[in-house]
Amino acid sequence: MTAAGGDLRTARLRLRAWTTRRDDLARLVDLYGRPEVTRWLGGTPSVPPVELVARWRAVARSDDRFGVWAVELAGTATVAGTVLLKPLPHGVGEVEVGWHLHPDSWGHGYATEAARAVVDRGFEAGLPEVYAVVRPGNTASVAVCTRLGMTPLGRMRRWYDVELDAFRLMAPVVVD
Repeated sequence: MTAAGGDLRTARLRLRAWTTRRDDLARLVDLYGRPEVTRWLGGTPSVPPVELVARWRAVARSDDRFGVWAVELAGTATVAGTVLLKPLPHGVGEVEVGWHLHPDSWGHGYATEAARAVVDRGFEAGLPEVYAVVRPGNTASVAVCTRLGMTPLGRMRRWYDVELDAFRLMAPVVVD
């Protein structure tokens, strides 16, 4: 994984800031307008795409450990989806990793690869742990949590006003 100007790169992906360019906004509308995606998110975003991008930029500006990135297939302009690393709402400092991929990008391991990149970046920046929250029944996201090595914590309603399956991954112990 390499970082350059806020971008992260993996073997197959470039993680970059979402923009208000026409192609990014069109992909956001397509991605977050799909019932097969939004059923796991609790519905479509409550704000227009331009405001969504502005809010995501604010997350990154608030603390350079955090961000919301477009997951772009390396060497192409194809955006597979979104990956995020941000504080959980109503928490006490817990940080969430999350992924929202377009159905045309499901089943290729992009969610795991992108999530691993932002989790590693967070751990390198000093985060002691990260959490993921998954709607019950979302077996694909549970599989990503498993591939990331996350520990299931059970069902809880702590951060969002809905019952979610929670997972945690502790930072690796560094021995000098």
